[in-house]
Amino acid sequence: KPMNNSLLYIFFAGLLGGLLALFTPCVWPIIPMTVSFFLKRNKERRKAIREAITYGVSIVVIYVALGLIVSLLFGASALNALSTNAIFNILFCLLLVVFAASFFGAFEITLPSSWSNKIDQKSDETSGFISIFLMAFTLSLVSFSCTGPIIGFLLVAVSSSGDIVAPTIGMLGFAVALAVPFALFAMFPTLLKSAPKSGGWMNVLKVVLGFIELAFALKFLSVADLAYGWHILDREAFLALWIIIFGLLGLYLLGMFNFPHDDEGRRTNVPQFFLALLSLSFAMYMVPGLWGAPLKAVSAFAPPMNTQDFNLYKNEVHPRFKDFEAGMAAARLEGKPVMVDFTGFGCVNCRKMEAAVWTDSNVADMLNQKYVLISLYVDDKTPLPEPMTVTDTDGTQRTLRTIGDKWSYLQRYKFGSNTQPMYVLIDNDGMPLTGSRSYDEDINEYMKFLQTGLDNYNNKK
Repeated sequence: KPMNNSLLYIFFAGLLGGLLALFTPCVWPIIPMTVSFFLKRNKERRKAIREAITYGVSIVVIYVALGLIVSLLFGASALNALSTNAIFNILFCLLLVVFAASFFGAFEITLPSSWSNKIDQKSDETSGFISIFLMAFTLSLVSFSCTGPIIGFLLVAVSSSGDIVAPTIGMLGFAVALAVPFALFAMFPTLLKSAPKSGGWMNVLKVVLGFIELAFALKFLSVADLAYGWHILDREAFLALWIIIFGLLGLYLLGMFNFPHDDEGRRTNVPQFFLALLSLSFAMYMVPGLWGAPLKAVSAFAPPMNTQDFNLYKNEVHPRFKDFEAGMAAARLEGKPVMVDFTGFGCVNCRKMEAAVWTDSNVADMLNQKYVLISLYVDDKTPLPEPMTVTDTDGTQRTLRTIGDKWSYLQRYKFGSNTQPMYVLIDNDGMPLTGSRSYDEDINEYMKFLQTGLDNYNNKK
């Protein structure tokens, strides 16, 4: 069930991306041109409608093909590995910074004009379905300087979910949002008269997207920073940057400063004012986080609390051990059951569980007092003292080089799963006390799970 939910969520994220792309200066002005093209080509309305639908479908096919190519090139396990690979995360971070700079007006990211000219020429020469498909392709190329950064952002964000069909579903949502208005305006050309005119507001939208891409670039840098233990972007550094980014976004929306492509006498309108209010409030909300407030709204993105040097917040659950053997030895000495928490530095749902469930006083009490909590990070890139050769579940020989490899192998081999978070309760011989749990923010169910494990442990004694 959560899988379908997440795919639906990815589809809507794509849809939202497509809607945002639609209102950018490279896409919106193309709509009237396209519509007049269909109407000029066909004096007959029915034929125009049929061609408009074909055009819409062509847009969807082009973008979904892009999603499929990404999936086939990388494959699910590679997508999962990419999501915690430091080099890729740094590349994603730099890519998003470049996209943001482009949206701020530093330069335009465009594909070679010869491409779109050639395709445009072909669409004039051919007739029927092919020419419409080529026109849709021209749209994709011409509008790339606005859609590129949004698609790039979507594909990067979706690829790290590790689901093979995710990029395709994301692109489907994106394309549907782009295609429907084109088809609709071509069917009902009178609608165009009431559509908002392109103007300065479009550049404001681009700049807002630039700020958002900048904020997310830090998320990717943070994953690499955590996996390799560099400590350049600890929680307070990350929050300070986010406070500044969203604060500046608020000031920009209030018209305090301009970017190169903004209109000269830009004034704040009512929607911008409310957006500024939201952005500045969000920046203020994060300020107490600098002193260790939990900030549940950003816990999925910010680095974990334990990276923060100055922390006044005391209600936190910290794992007593990050090593399986050491934790098991302590549990035997103390005569307590063990909770093994398979987690990852780049795991968004792990942070959500820690912020939403582990902060509950009953859960925290249970984990701190009644259990020995061992957290194993499957993406920890610290090298092992010496590489280990093991036989994997499918019978192949594998070499484990990092601590993360070792915990990932333990999770697959002993518990038959490779998703995080995964919570397993075991006795002192390493035998399961009850079924495992994964991402689910239901605190009552989590308490039942912990209580069952404890009862079963005591009954075994």
